[in-house]
Amino acid sequence: MNERTPYTRQQRLVIVYGMMSFILVLLICQIWLITATVHAFLGGDDSVVWPAAIASFFCLALSIGLLRYLYRLERAA
Repeated sequence: MNERTPYTRQQRLVIVYGMMSFILVLLICQIWLITATVHAFLGGDDSVVWPAAIASFFCLALSIGLLRYLYRLERAA
């Protein structure tokens, strides 16, 4: 069988830093998304609410997926 060797501490640290930077980009996108959506909604354009909600849900799903990967990474260590 092909058994994977656990990552070293340094390798796990690089993975966590990469995940943190990706989450930071997602967070900035979500802040921009809520700002643009509220601005458009208060301006009378309510057609952007559902697409923005779907995009925000997609960002949430990506964040949850990364968190689950982090838990699996720590469990394997």
